[in-house]
Parts: sequence; C-alpha cells; structure tokens
Amino acid sequence: MTETKYVTSGGLAFTEVRDMKKLGKYARKGWLLESFAPFGYRLRKGEPQDLIYSVDYQEAADADYVSLFEEAGWKKVCSTDTDGFHIFSAPPGTRPIYTDQASLMERYEREQKMTGKTALPLLIVTLVCLFLRSVSLNDWIPNILGQIGLIAGLVSLVLLIFPGLPYLSYSIRLNRYRSGKKHI
Repeated sequence: MTETKYVTSGGLAFTEVRDMKKLGKYARKGWLLESFAPFGYRLRKGEPQDLIYSVDYQEAADADYVSLFEEAGWKKVCSTDTDGFHIFSAPPGTRPIYTDQASLMERYEREQKMTGKTALPLLIVTLVCLFLRSVSLNDWIPNILGQIGLIAGLVSLVLLIFPGLPYLSYSIRLNRYRSGKKHI
C-alpha cells in the first residue's frame, strides 16, 4: 500500500471551502495533508485524525505570522513556494481564522491584488500580440510578425488563464459582498 496519495483541487479561488472539507474527510480516514502539489494536494498515510482545515494568503509569512495562528489553535501544515497560500489545521470547534465578513473581504482583496499583478501584464501581452496578428492581415506589417504575434498571443492567453480566472473569481466574490447579494 502506498504511503502517499494525490488528490485534485478545484482551485482555491473557486472551491476553497469544498477543498478544505475534502481534506478533513481524508484526515478522518488517515490521509493527512502533507503539501501542495500541481493542481492538488499530496497526502501522507497516518493515524486518522479529526481535523478541520483552513487556508490563508500572506506573501510575507514570517514567524510572527505563524505564531499568531498557533496561539489561536491552528497548526501550519503547508505553504506554496511562490504565491503565499498557507493551509492550517485544527481540531473541530477551534475558532475560525476569519470570523467576520470584513476580515474575509480583506483577504480576498489581497488575493485579487496578487493575481491581478500577474494577470494584467499577461493580458496586455496577449492583446498586443493579437493586435500584431490582425495588423499583419491587412499587410501593414510583414506577415512573419503576424505569425509570431499569433503564436505568442496564444501562449500568453493560455498562461493568462492561471491568474486571470482566479482574479475574476475574487472580483465576483467581492462584488457580491459589496452589493449585499451574497455573503462570502
């Protein structure tokens, strides 16, 4: 029997609550979260535990940041290397990391800003490259530049999906909250 297991994620920007519940179910079966993995999580076989999981975003996570959560009963489980996501675990009944809508909204604003910093340059590159392609069709610039623009535009469009869709998801959540239509 293998000691590790990979489970997929729906993407923290889209299925955060569902993912955290899923990790809790696995923990009760003895599969404990070990780390983030590409498009999911890596679990390690251990003793079954009744745990709840929660995610937070903080780019500059220092020892004070982690100790703040530990004092509240949360244990840091893993973090991403590049984008500041951290998953914490705690026994059921532990006070949630975010207890009010205002602090949760601040978190989503931080995440929106972080994904926007990556999405905006990729969007600009995509639009410029596709503009080059359309201009080359009118023979205003050499066709080879249009071909290069098309290829580069398609590549940047594919890359844009990864920060662009989460950015849109956070924007929709924030707009719903601000309009009072839905709680986050």
